[in-house]
Amino acid sequence: MQSYSVEHLQQMVSNAIALLPVYKEPSGLYEPISYTMNQGGKRLRPLLTLVAAQMFGGNPERALPAATAIEIFHNFTLLHDDIIDQAPLRRGAETVYKKWNINTAILSGDTMFAIAYGQLSASDPELLPGLMDVFTRTAIEVCEGQQYDIDFETTESVSLEEYITMIRLKTAVLLAASLKIGAIIGGASTEEAGHIYAFGENIGIAFQLQDDYLDAFGDERTFGKKTGGDIVVNKKTYLYLKALQNASEAGKHELQAIYSGSISDPAEKVGRVLDIFVRNGVQESTRDIIASYYNKGMESLKKIRLKPEALEPLMKLISGMLDRKF
Repeated sequence: MQSYSVEHLQQMVSNAIALLPVYKEPSGLYEPISYTMNQGGKRLRPLLTLVAAQMFGGNPERALPAATAIEIFHNFTLLHDDIIDQAPLRRGAETVYKKWNINTAILSGDTMFAIAYGQLSASDPELLPGLMDVFTRTAIEVCEGQQYDIDFETTESVSLEEYITMIRLKTAVLLAASLKIGAIIGGASTEEAGHIYAFGENIGIAFQLQDDYLDAFGDERTFGKKTGGDIVVNKKTYLYLKALQNASEAGKHELQAIYSGSISDPAEKVGRVLDIFVRNGVQESTRDIIASYYNKGMESLKKIRLKPEALEPLMKLISGMLDRKF
């Protein structure tokens, strides 16, 4: 069977999204959904689904309903996340709750969740129970991760282990499930599907940790957004927690005081916090743990016996993720 390039698979995803049924009435419910789905984005998760299906010898077109369901679900979570985070912009455009209102964003998001299940139901009937199991468990876990994230905002002491659990649930499991669902459709064995899930989970954790790192120390031209945003909003990232762990008592008090509002100027605040991070070896520690989770992922992938050419699209995609090209 012909093997498609990442670019071709990306176009397949875009075409499938464009061909989604357009519901019109009531317009107040459906316009925000069209607005959200037409904003583009990297379509990373559905792309992983198609790549995995092809990797195991399946026809990626058979995975399109599930891939589309994953993309709709992902965008649904963003609608609700933006309300929780009070974010005014998403992908450079007004968020749904800002453009319309909170009630509309909640209801449109709920409808997207239902539409996602409708798309998934168009998958191979013989595979559907297994796909539904992965999809439903992942949907619950993503919500668990979001709740942990909310809880951490008001929790005085968060451990590094608790933080890793939160990002695993909030970010990594959806990447992992995208791969596993594609693998199941592509004909992978139960063991192989487990290995590709473990690969995706560890790569997903590495991806989020790298996001934390780049927010503090990234090149704004490459990263694509202004650095220091997590510091300005007092987000307890891995870097912050690692600094607390490594710092002296005086350093801990200094960092906690800054996050409690002792500095009002954002630029000064970011500069002071970055200085604390550097003094306490946070850059090196974060790079090390990113490499550790990446290597764990690669160890899982090595357990799947596939030819290098079958793995090539996946490795291109993962490399692009970590280099911020996807």
